Amino acid sequence: MDQLSNPQSGANTPAGSPVLPDAAPEPQEPAVIRRADYAPYPWRVPAIRLDFDLGLETTRVEATLTVEPNLDADAAEDIRLDGDGLVLESVHVDGEERTDWRRDGEALIVPLSSGKHTLTIVTRILPSENTQLMGLYASNGMLCTQCEAEGFRRITFFPDRPDVLSVYTVRMEADREAFPVLLSNGNPVEEGLLDGGRHFAEWHDPWPKPSYLFALVAGDLVARTDSFTTMGGREVALGVWVREEDLPRTSHAMESIKRSMNWDEETFGREYDLDRFNIVAVGDFNMGAMENKGLNIFNTKYVLADQETATDADFDAVEGVIGHEYFHNWSGNRITCRDWFQLSLKEGFTVLRDQLFSEDMHGAAVKRIGDVRVLRSVQFPEDSGPFAHPIRPDSYKEISNFYTATVYNKGAEVIRMMRSMAGIEAFRKGSDLYFDRHDGEAATCEDFVKAMEDGAGLDLTQFRRWYEQAGTPQVTAEQRHDGDTVTLVLKQVVPPTPGQPDKAPVPIPLRIALFDREKGEHAGEQLIVLTEAEQEFTFEGFAKPPILSINRGYTAPIALDRDISREDLVFLAAHDDDSFARHEAMQELLLGYLLGDADDEARAAIGTAAQAVLADDALDNEMRAELLTLPPFAYLGERSKIYDPGAMVEKREGLRAWLGHEFAGQFRDYHERLTNLAREEGAQGKQARRMRSLALGYIAAADEAEGARLGLAQYRAAAGMTERQGALAVLAGLDGTEREEALADFYARFADNPLVVDKWFTLQAMALRPNVLDEVGKLAGHEAFTISNPNRVRSLYGAMSGNPVAFHQESGAGYRMIADLILELNMRNPQLAARFVPSLGRWRRVEPGRSAMMRAELERIAAAGTLSRDVAEQVEASLG
Repeated sequence: MDQLSNPQSGANTPAGSPVLPDAAPEPQEPAVIRRADYAPYPWRVPAIRLDFDLGLETTRVEATLTVEPNLDADAAEDIRLDGDGLVLESVHVDGEERTDWRRDGEALIVPLSSGKHTLTIVTRILPSENTQLMGLYASNGMLCTQCEAEGFRRITFFPDRPDVLSVYTVRMEADREAFPVLLSNGNPVEEGLLDGGRHFAEWHDPWPKPSYLFALVAGDLVARTDSFTTMGGREVALGVWVREEDLPRTSHAMESIKRSMNWDEETFGREYDLDRFNIVAVGDFNMGAMENKGLNIFNTKYVLADQETATDADFDAVEGVIGHEYFHNWSGNRITCRDWFQLSLKEGFTVLRDQLFSEDMHGAAVKRIGDVRVLRSVQFPEDSGPFAHPIRPDSYKEISNFYTATVYNKGAEVIRMMRSMAGIEAFRKGSDLYFDRHDGEAATCEDFVKAMEDGAGLDLTQFRRWYEQAGTPQVTAEQRHDGDTVTLVLKQVVPPTPGQPDKAPVPIPLRIALFDREKGEHAGEQLIVLTEAEQEFTFEGFAKPPILSINRGYTAPIALDRDISREDLVFLAAHDDDSFARHEAMQELLLGYLLGDADDEARAAIGTAAQAVLADDALDNEMRAELLTLPPFAYLGERSKIYDPGAMVEKREGLRAWLGHEFAGQFRDYHERLTNLAREEGAQGKQARRMRSLALGYIAAADEAEGARLGLAQYRAAAGMTERQGALAVLAGLDGTEREEALADFYARFADNPLVVDKWFTLQAMALRPNVLDEVGKLAGHEAFTISNPNRVRSLYGAMSGNPVAFHQESGAGYRMIADLILELNMRNPQLAARFVPSLGRWRRVEPGRSAMMRAELERIAAAGTLSRDVAEQVEASLG
């Protein structure tokens, strides 16, 4: 996936009387769940049948569980089943109604004798009132589910934990006109008509799965259909299910499915295992997508795409997310997690798989740079913040808070390091062994590491520390030269994080090359592994000091501080044959200026490197644009000892204006001569569009009038969304009639397309304009804004919280706006609310005046009364 209780006894309740949850249960301090306390569930549930009588207002669920003692666990006289907000109608054991059950908070406890039993539970749920978008909920007239991590307990009483694996059979009945399509996991078994304009469908999934992978969709949908023949010769029926008006925008999604299936066979040897594979696009969704077995449910953002409404980046995202969820079929579904502490087992591995897939589809260089940019902008701040945690956490109060960049992105980097150390072929042997050894099991991160040791021939004893320790390793590199010998001195420190004051060294694989500064080339790349707090590596045959290119391809997720001159950085930025290392050298030049003294010499070095990039005909235009892209504000804040947002905006935008002025002719030349190429399909057209919009940004930074003129011309002539959005992004940050004309036209043109309207909100909320916060406030009152749709909330407030001018406004109004949003969303949609807390939680890293205001808003949230578990845990950690 791209998350209160009031004790109530039923012992004396008359048979057949429903037991309703209290309207306003008293909040209780959530228990701390610890990995060390894991114990197997005392009962096995080998099979479950679910019978649904579906309705938007009320849905009746009859769950029939086959249960038997788990011989690998301690015996229990009762069976304890999780629930959340359910209306309980009846409980039967082996066909007889029981009234001796009891409630413990929201949980249901039923006394059972030892042996095998059939347990039937009838509940009612209210989909239209489910604003949390967890469990079964209504979305624009359709019904859909989201069960990861703990949503299934909002559908029926069940041991809602990932180590309880069951075979599911699902029968749905519904009004045929309101819900003509009835989908669930697995393969269709039967369908037919019923009296009163109703119909039914039954689905069966033969593969045991945990409850979080259950899925159901009912609605008025149509499908783009196709098929895929697996390497074993089996034909799989494919379906992309959407509303009828969205069908024309699903061809890219379908092609992405087929590319994903083919790639997983070729690269990892994984063949699909059902007769059907369906995905459904849903407009109201907390996450990006969900890998439910055979029925992936997606945010519409990651399904719908055509040239008129989606950018090149959107097309790549659709393909990448579809790949991610499909790859989960093996790394997450066939092998799932024993408990939620092992979340990175499936997510870290699957993120790596989707990254490698995208690299193979579109080229590794730019994809790798983009992935590292996300890591540094999102995960590094987690690692240095109050909520820092290892990729395998030790404890939690609310599991939805651990769907983090640490678990996903850093988890992927950790597995990528294993791949770098083993080599591609040996890594494949390790992954094959993992899949063979644990197929059909609920496994642990340790199981994966052990399979890599045994299959790839690695000794990962020390490497396990990457799973145990939080924090980004800080590595310093110093180069010494004596005679013809070069000595590379590397030191590492893993900084203290909450609950982990002392850290041990971790193994850090680093690909390096030593350039002969006269010949401008190196003798070859090699992999070294730093395992100690301080370690020396020697290299012979260098009469003169070479230029060190290190962490090529970003082989390790570290923060690197190297002793290197500006002159050598300029050389690497102009000549390094590793694309990532070349980009890194350029970024170091930029960071040196933005985080340092910003002197003329530092700026001149940037200019020299930029000139080399602009003049390098061997570069493709997308890589050229990457090299000339300034570091994001989030990463600048992370690298600052004390972050002054106002000063950083002034310095960064001043550098942009200088570059735009210094290379005005070249940027205008690129913008003009790429016009026709930018209209073409394929890789070169995509590359041209990227460079053209970057050039426009630099032109506008140096000359607003010229930028507005060219921006409006690009907007008007745009053949697709990439060029149109690129122009509007520049115009949104300017003043003048051109801005107003383009924004008004964009909204009028796409007012009926929610995903494009999201872009309209985001582009305005991201603009670095002095009055942008006032504009955000006005947009919150716009007729198209709604607090109930997560995409719309993220499009406005998510963008605003990442805008240093808006969020860090000197008066503190930006902090108040986000705190008010958190409180409004707190009980309506706790997962969404909690996602906004970390922006305030960075108060310790910001200059004192703003820091005090950020903390005050956190204290206001903490004092507001009843907080959801999601928000309470984040706020507590942020203030602690």
